[in-house]
Amino acid sequence: MEFTKETVDKLANLLMIGLTEEENKMVLDEFEIIDSNINKINKIEGIDKVKPMTHALDDFKFSLREDVAEDSPSIEELLANCDQLDGREVEVPKVVD
Repeated sequence: MEFTKETVDKLANLLMIGLTEEENKMVLDEFEIIDSNINKINKIEGIDKVKPMTHALDDFKFSLREDVAEDSPSIEELLANCDQLDGREVEVPKVVD
């Protein structure tokens, strides 16, 4: 896919973000750098034979902790930290009209 000003504008409209001419140029410049780096990687001899990694550290060792069930605090204990209550519900400030 070739990235042009029109392509960036179309994608920006699909994402519902408006871009100024300066922002559009910045995006195009970034894509040019990314495309250049990808082209450099693709020129590496034998790159298609490299096995993909699952993570950066091949010798990474991990151990799972013991899964221990614990009692949860009661609702009354949790609600004791709230300033405004309506029965067993927490009252919060209205944020949307």
